[in-house]
Amino acid sequence: MNRPICPSCGARPVAINCYTKNKTYYRKQCDACLRIGKKLKPLPPAWAKAGYKKKEKCDVCGFKAKSARHLFVFHVDGNLKNTNWINLKTVCANCQIELVAKVSWKPAVIVPDF
Repeated sequence: MNRPICPSCGARPVAINCYTKNKTYYRKQCDACLRIGKKLKPLPPAWAKAGYKKKEKCDVCGFKAKSARHLFVFHVDGNLKNTNWINLKTVCANCQIELVAKVSWKPAVIVPDF
């Protein structure tokens, strides 16, 4: 497997973290970016990658927010990987709390980040 390119600088390969059981684990950045402390840009959520945009008002109660930060994208089936637009709703904070109480959530599987 080839070493991936550093997402911060886009020029050098990422640093090797360790070798365990004949498997190589890589860091998230190259040595130079790690030394100078370059921050990684956060990845957009899956719903944004799918092309869904938040609406200007809540789909449940009709609250019209002054800022998009007051609205959240709610996954109807509780599966964050399901980005069908039928499954996505724009809701305000109050409606989100009520909806989360109604949905039966499954605990997420914890995967180690090497």
